[in-house]
Amino acid sequence: MITHLSHLTIFVKNEGEALHFYLEKLGFEKRMDATFGGFRWLSVAPAAQKEVQLVLLETRTMFDGQAAEKFESLMADGKIGGGVFCTDDCQRDYETLSARGVKFRGPPEKKPWGMQATFSDDSNNWFSLTQPR
Repeated sequence: MITHLSHLTIFVKNEGEALHFYLEKLGFEKRMDATFGGFRWLSVAPAAQKEVQLVLLETRTMFDGQAAEKFESLMADGKIGGGVFCTDDCQRDYETLSARGVKFRGPPEKKPWGMQATFSDDSNNWFSLTQPR
């Protein structure tokens, strides 16, 4: 039986630039950086996140031709959502991350589920920064 989720893939334009963004701007930790026969396995996670890692993968590693172009077009248009990152203080993290150059769609807002602000990574994938109620 399935016991848990261990990795999620985030498609990025450039693995090196994405690694810099996730480490320097978001403050994540690098968990794996290895090459296997030309395939780079690069994963990151928040320091407190022990179970799930984000695999940063260039689109053309998995897709080619028109499929890659379509996916990259969706990324460029900001149509790919990466998920929700939880925080214990949305306003504080919004201010900290904004000062580091993270682009938010707007300041934190009260929502039925808590405080939320939406930001994009350097590949234009968007994420929710959420402080649950």
